Amino acid sequence: MNELACLECDLLINPPSLDPGQRARCPRCGSTIAAHNPDGHHRALAYALAATFLLIVANLFPFLAFKSGGIEQVITLPESAGQLHAEGSSALAIIVFAFTIVAPGLLTMGLVILLGAIVLNLRVSWLAVLGRFVTFVQPWSMVEVFLIGVLVSFTKIASLATVTLGVSFWAFAGFAICLTAALACLDRHQLWRAIENAS
Repeated sequence: MNELACLECDLLINPPSLDPGQRARCPRCGSTIAAHNPDGHHRALAYALAATFLLIVANLFPFLAFKSGGIEQVITLPESAGQLHAEGSSALAIIVFAFTIVAPGLLTMGLVILLGAIVLNLRVSWLAVLGRFVTFVQPWSMVEVFLIGVLVSFTKIASLATVTLGVSFWAFAGFAICLTAALACLDRHQLWRAIENAS
């Protein structure tokens, strides 16, 4: 069995086999390093599928609408990066596009394929590669940071113009919640054991 590093103190541990509902704690700091959730993969897949649908909606409908002096401007999520580029902030546009659209999309798609293969008991050799890819992309998905930035900007702009939150904004907020819930349902030890059994 592969060793796991404690996320709190970096101690390498070889977790024992766990029964449903059991948790393994780090002997050094006491934090949870593994937990056996009987339906964790099924719940994570359901959240990931919901996140996929919400991300598609978030990219198709208006995100924000600004109205000031009789002039109204509507912007979609993909257009937000394009608008930054048009205003001369190309580097920021690339960062926004990469971390709020590309990385979350790749992470969600990877989770759906990975968990779908595990839930359907498909024996495929590339699951370990996909598992490492999902682990690599996860820290680069910054949808929560983007949402917080939008809300902060909203409070500042509200005094200058009428701002309307579109369908895309609420879909993106739902996407962030569903993606977070999907990741919260996953246990590293349980996931990699399932990947090893399916490879």
